[in-house]
Amino acid sequence: MEKNTKVSERDERLKKLKELQNLGLDPYPSKAKITHDIGQTLADFKALEKNQKDIFIAGRLRVIRAHGNLTFARLDDGSGQMQIVLSKKEVGQDNYKNFTKLIDAGDFIEARGRCFVTQKGEESLLVKNWKLLAKALRPLPEKWHGLKDEEERLRKRYLEILTNPDVRDLIEKKSVFWNAVREFMLKKDFLEVETPVLETTTGGADARPFATHHNALDMNVYLRISMGELWQKRLMVAGLPKTFEIGRQFRNEGMSAEHLQDYTQMEFYWAYADYEDGMKLAEELFKHVAKKTFGTLKFKIRGFEVDLNKKWQTYDYQKVIKKETGIDVLDASQEKIEAKLRELKIKYDKKGFNLTRGLDNLWKYCRKNIAGPGFLINVPVTMEPLAKRKKDDSRLVERFQVMIAGSELGKGYSELNDPLDQAERFSQQQKLREAGDEEAQMHDHDFVEALEYGMPPTCGFGMSERVFSFLADKTSRECQIFPLLKPKGR
Repeated sequence: MEKNTKVSERDERLKKLKELQNLGLDPYPSKAKITHDIGQTLADFKALEKNQKDIFIAGRLRVIRAHGNLTFARLDDGSGQMQIVLSKKEVGQDNYKNFTKLIDAGDFIEARGRCFVTQKGEESLLVKNWKLLAKALRPLPEKWHGLKDEEERLRKRYLEILTNPDVRDLIEKKSVFWNAVREFMLKKDFLEVETPVLETTTGGADARPFATHHNALDMNVYLRISMGELWQKRLMVAGLPKTFEIGRQFRNEGMSAEHLQDYTQMEFYWAYADYEDGMKLAEELFKHVAKKTFGTLKFKIRGFEVDLNKKWQTYDYQKVIKKETGIDVLDASQEKIEAKLRELKIKYDKKGFNLTRGLDNLWKYCRKNIAGPGFLINVPVTMEPLAKRKKDDSRLVERFQVMIAGSELGKGYSELNDPLDQAERFSQQQKLREAGDEEAQMHDHDFVEALEYGMPPTCGFGMSERVFSFLADKTSRECQIFPLLKPKGR
């Protein structure tokens, strides 16, 4: 029944569209005349009311109420909503008739008129003339923001944004978030760069890439899985001391509340700095961005109370796992770790399973009770093929990860700049790939060659839009404007 009603409403609007065209009225003109947006009009209302000059505003009609010779409507242009009033006497009989008969809620119009206050005290625009800008053929939903079917909400996200102020606010905050990141990095004298999205070998992360074909060069290429890590480190070789990039990256992996396949990431690279310098800068960055975006440093995230202003802790990878599971990550065999995963009933992908994947699954089990804020340190060298070994224990690397609400929200390390060590680690990663681990890193011979020309001591750090979703206490999917969905019927 509901489907038939919608079809009938669309048919009625199609009839109105035809009638408008028969009257010689263009239902989809190219341009509108606007002298004021609605937000500006309401802010300057008293002055505009006093001078009594006509202004032009435009927007979508949200509500229309006809009362004989007077019609009241609400106009929304994205900067605000304002009541407009049409009088048969003011606009003329034909214009009034056309409006009440052929115009619907959801249509876009341009209105010329003067500001006045109604008898009920509402700041309004008395319309002298109007012009249709776009005829909507489907009616707007009345309670879209209450829809429980998440798939349908996300598929027609434009309707959720239109009808749910909280979703629009989330999108606006996300813009503030990334602008705050950029502002912070620029103030710290980092140079913003752009590196390739298409690569012949992927680098900078343990992840399964998306593959495609480059027709002009007749070769297979990959969409990047990091924010140009190996490219930005080439820029360190080139003599640029501080670089950062904000952009889109892609990982052909599973979906969850925290993980997406294409998302925004920021990475910076800082010559003559190490991972301890990186931790200090990352903490400062998080505080700046949180305050700028949300106006606070205190958050409720995934059931945790998180205060970014308190002293940030350090969490030792080896000690945390041993305390939670009894496993010594520097001594345990792959078989022992796999047995522990089965004992703890931790689900894991058996394809390409190895020691590194086993440790990663074990850590994900242990991290869930860490509230943060703080840094995870002392990770085994097998977990990070691009980081420097620790001076006091070559089994570990100089790596840190931001820990908040039971998850990692950023990773950095003292970058490995020893070309011989790097080549050896790439070789080990290549063996893992050949054994079936699709997330192991590819051997990038060109990058090793660049390192042989000399790269200064460097710290790198990366964080993704998952930081925003955690601070907003929303799923990553909810925080994307248009998340990827299967087409209907598949």
